[in-house]
Amino acid sequence: MATVTFDKASRTYPGSDKPAVDKLDLEINDGEFMVLVGPSGCGKSTSLRMLAGLEEINDGAVRIGERDVTHLPPKDRDIAMVFQNYALYPHMSVAENMGFALKMQGVAKDQRLKKVREAAQLLGLEEFLDRKPKALSGGQRQRVAMGRAIVREPKVFLMDEPLSNLDAKLRVSTRTQIAALQRRLGITTVYVTHDQTEAMTMGDRVAVLKDGLLQQTDTPLNLYDKPNNVFVAGFIGSPAMNLLEGKVTDTGADVGGYTIPIESSVRGKIGGDSTVTVGIRPEAFRIVGSGDNGLKVEVAVVEELGADAYLYGLLDGSGTAEDQKEIIARIDARRPPEKGVSVKLAADAERIHLFSTSTGERLTV
Repeated sequence: MATVTFDKASRTYPGSDKPAVDKLDLEINDGEFMVLVGPSGCGKSTSLRMLAGLEEINDGAVRIGERDVTHLPPKDRDIAMVFQNYALYPHMSVAENMGFALKMQGVAKDQRLKKVREAAQLLGLEEFLDRKPKALSGGQRQRVAMGRAIVREPKVFLMDEPLSNLDAKLRVSTRTQIAALQRRLGITTVYVTHDQTEAMTMGDRVAVLKDGLLQQTDTPLNLYDKPNNVFVAGFIGSPAMNLLEGKVTDTGADVGGYTIPIESSVRGKIGGDSTVTVGIRPEAFRIVGSGDNGLKVEVAVVEELGADAYLYGLLDGSGTAEDQKEIIARIDARRPPEKGVSVKLAADAERIHLFSTSTGERLTV
């Protein structure tokens, strides 16, 4: 096992002025499950490929343990990669696929079989060892790809969106298996996904990227509770945080007639901005009386999910029908309001996030 360090590592593709990954500084602890997450084109897969040696590093360095691997070929980095498309040999059996890398390393046949059987037992693949990949389901093929990585006993696992080809239900069960397996093996793992739910449920820590720049690295709960900026606030969480523009007044921030108090310590950080960005998570809202301080929202849809219900509404007076601001609130699943009615929503002051309009940075402590 080993730590992984990105030391101001950058990658700029030929013909591009802008780096795909820009001065990435990231320290991944020994045995940690680190998830890189962000929208398409944010640089997460490029970062993983830089670590794997599949992409050239134009500036900075990458280290595995104490060893600088910046210019080493992939085969000398002691890593194992699990790809999105499994990359199994169709003419080989499951056992042969899992043991192929060991065969190429010249490992004796009996030792190869021993390691393959141990990995198969770990992954519940014993009964499939003689089958070809075409006779397996998508989830089973992904486990074979995992087994091929495990038998190599690498210092670092690299996983590039390994669950994206699976259906929704299988994705949920497989991500649980991968996270449990990683904890059992204790091997440092770098996992790339665009799915923030996957990131939140699997990672010890999560690194959020946007446009090649690292936005924040923290535990899933801290990312959710204290996002550094508007981007992280809007990206982490499902349904997404409500982000609203509030006009700064003497008494606080006014959002559609809803007055949100601003503490003096925060007011000093606003600078010359006349507005602030107000962030409220759906579960922070509650329905209040018509005479109370709150957002007036016209109910468009109520999504009933059994244990939970989500109200989707339009902020009253937020503009024309085309640009009215949508509000999402988690409500009592047993007493949902009717579609088309108007309700008032308010949130506890300590559960409201404030961000600078000009910089997007967090203002609240």
